[in-house]
Amino acid sequence: MADKNKLIIRILLLVIVLLSLVVIYAFVVRPAVSGFAINNYAQGYNQGQIDLLNNIVVQLQQAGNAQIPVGESQVLVLQGQIYQTQ
Repeated sequence: MADKNKLIIRILLLVIVLLSLVVIYAFVVRPAVSGFAINNYAQGYNQGQIDLLNNIVVQLQQAGNAQIPVGESQVLVLQGQIYQTQ
């Protein structure tokens, strides 16, 4: 009878440990990983916008116009000069 009780206690302890690990993963590890991934995605997205604007400015400075495709057979043409303000 004592062996059965020890076995039941060990099984219950194992179940408690497993459930604790699941809770720790669900509320600590996964949100931290998701937050890291979202921050990296947002940083890359913002850097892409900055690169696009820089390329448009360089093309305007060099050629005086910039062509941006907006559809299958349409192009948006930007013309002008870049002035630096002080």
